[in-house]
Amino acid sequence: MNETPTAAPPSWQEDVFAALKKRGVRQIAYVPDSGHSHAIREAQRDPAIHDVVLTTEEEGVAVVSGAWLGGQRAVLLMQSSGVGNCVNMFSLPAMCRFPFLTLVTMRGEYAEFNPWQGPMGRTTQQALELMGITVLRADTPDEVEETVEAALDSVFEAGERVAVLLGQKLIGRKKWERD
Repeated sequence: MNETPTAAPPSWQEDVFAALKKRGVRQIAYVPDSGHSHAIREAQRDPAIHDVVLTTEEEGVAVVSGAWLGGQRAVLLMQSSGVGNCVNMFSLPAMCRFPFLTLVTMRGEYAEFNPWQGPMGRTTQQALELMGITVLRADTPDEVEETVEAALDSVFEAGERVAVLLGQKLIGRKKWERD
């Protein structure tokens, strides 16, 4: 059987998964997203991590909260458009004082081809901050590891609620594929 070789993931994507493993994350909840594809694939392969595919992002807020109640560390992976779906659910970790971490791949920024991504992309940070979530941001590969590790420490050592925004320039330019 011939397998088509896949391109190696960018080093920053490897840094994200390594940081999650190093800090004892045991559950990763996500709606499939190409910006998080490496972490998702690695979580699926790793027997020490339970990957939870979601139908909508707000379910992930509950999964992460439930994992904490069950004694496990979890993270929610989503795209910036999913933040809008979660605003009401962000009251769960706020009111219950649960630690919460989400890694958010940005859309609606650099060279965005889809105008529907713009409004939420422009307001993602403000929406998170209005809900009491501290926002950190990484826009270059050399910022990712330190930023994700700092977020993990704030969440799991200090009990904070943190979002790391992974800028669209970092992820790469999206292109519309036509038949």
